[in-house]
This record gives sequence, structure tokens and C-alpha cells, in this order.
Amino acid sequence: MSPRLIDIGINLTDPVFRGRYHGKQVHTDDLQQVLLRAKRAGVERMIVTAGNLSDCKEALDLVKGQDGLFMTVGCHPTRCMEFERYEHGPEGYFNALRSILEIPEAKEKVVAIGECGLDYDRLHFCPKETQVKFFERQFDLAEESRLPMFLHDRNTGSDFGKLVSKHRSRFTHGVVHSFTGTLEEMRHYLDLGLYIGINGCSLKTEENLKVAAAVPLDRLMLETDGPWCDIRSTHASYKHLTKMTAEQEAIFNPSSKKKERFELGAMVKSRNEPCTMGQVLCVMAALREMNSEELAEIIHHNTMKVFFPEILETPENVGSTKP
Repeated sequence: MSPRLIDIGINLTDPVFRGRYHGKQVHTDDLQQVLLRAKRAGVERMIVTAGNLSDCKEALDLVKGQDGLFMTVGCHPTRCMEFERYEHGPEGYFNALRSILEIPEAKEKVVAIGECGLDYDRLHFCPKETQVKFFERQFDLAEESRLPMFLHDRNTGSDFGKLVSKHRSRFTHGVVHSFTGTLEEMRHYLDLGLYIGINGCSLKTEENLKVAAAVPLDRLMLETDGPWCDIRSTHASYKHLTKMTAEQEAIFNPSSKKKERFELGAMVKSRNEPCTMGQVLCVMAALREMNSEELAEIIHHNTMKVFFPEILETPENVGSTKP
């Protein structure tokens, strides 16, 4: 039986999951196959990451009526120029994000504010001052909704930590997703009561592995951040995948084909998807010398506590991690 997994960050609104690459339809829409492979791999819940207003609307159309699919509402730092370019101005953009939270179908599906934060690696998309301004604005959404925050931090020095610290009393929980920072940064975020999200990009170098292994068990979450952040043969983590059993290999790393040779039922090579979460789990279990199923249950409990507390805390689940 597959371990119970929750993918806290998956970009299912990306056109590649519909067979479109760079505006061109390369193969048939296989989103339902992606979801089926995820289910077979034990991924019982997925949080669809929304990066701007249009993403939020598309994500809601995708997740409503779909068991196991949830979403975030917010604006990614590299897209924060949209606040200023919006036809009704920055306040209009903010109110449009807020209005999504008020849609009846969204009340059971939106589980976090984000993806928001700072990204100084890609200032060509949005200048630093604009990112800071509208990251701060989104703490208002978290405070009003009392939802946890799905946070992004890339090469920001101490700026990200200072802003989170400044506004920490305004939001309940938060996870710094796709974490690739230093041990010192990780410890600072832990001191702020945050969780750490690990995916393939978090496990590229030996230094990454040391940091990932040091995340306290009660603050650890897993994700894919697909269609990106897969574990590759050049990554330091790859050697740990050789420890997977044949059964794990079959469900966490199904056969794949290049997109030009698409075959329904097979993964698309280099397009990461939720079923590969088990690879990240196996690496983390190897780093900690733990049983992967035991580790999965701990991480499952952490994730339910933050994003689905109303389910975790129902009377029949008191003292249990079962949803």
C-alpha cells in the first residue's frame, strides 16, 4: 500500500498538463491521467498553486467538484507588476483576489494565501520595491481570511525574513516552499514558527541535503512544484533513489516518453507531476535513516494540521493522523 502523501505545491494550471507547450498543442490533454497516477502513488490531496489573478480563477474552475484538489489565492513576486497594471489599479487587483475568497465554491477549496513572497533572482520580471510593496499587501489577505501562507523566497538576503517577522502576528501558519536556503535561514524561519517545504530543487547539492536532513520532523512538508523541480541524475539526491524498492519505482517513477512521442498512460519526460512525490519522500527517508511510510505519516500529520485542521480535529480523528 502506498504511503499517504499531500502535495502542497503543484502548478496544475500550467498548460503543459493539457499538452500545450509554448502556445502549441503537442499532445492530447492528459490531466486526468496525471491525477490518476497521483492517486495510485498515494497522493490523496494536492494544493494547486495560483500565481496571479488569472491563475486563481483557472485554479478554482479546476478544483471545484474535484475530490482531493485544493488551491491557493495570491500573487507570485515575479508577477506583482500586475497590481500596478490592473485596469482598476492596485486596490482593484487586491479586491479581485479578495473576492475569490468570497465565492461559495472557494470556501471549501482555498486553503492558503499565496504563492507570495520575494524573488531577487528574477528582478527582470518585477523590481524589488514592487515585490516588497505587494508582498506586504498580501498579509492583509492572510489576516482577514485566517488562512496559512504559502511563501516564496529566492536569494533575498535578510529581506524576506525581516518582512515575515514584521507581520508574523498577522497570519496563523506558513510554509516556505521549495526551500533551497542555508541552514541559518532555515533556523530563522523555524524560529518564526514556519514550516519548510522540500521538493527536488531542494535536494540538488550536498549542502542542500544537509539542510533538508536538519529540518525538524514536526516542521517538514513535501511537494513537487511540478511541472518543474524533478529529481535529476545530476542532483546529489539521485543516488538515494537507487534504494527504492521495485514497487516504489513502479509507482513513484512510472515509464515516461518525450512529449513528441507522447503515449497515453505514460509520464511526459522532464514534466514533473505529483506521483513523483514519493521520490522526494524516499530521499528524505534515506537521509534520516527512517522507514519511508513512518516518515510519510509524520509529514501527513504536519500538512493536515496546517492546511486542513478542521478535518484533523474532528472527534473521530482526535489522536489520529487519518483524514
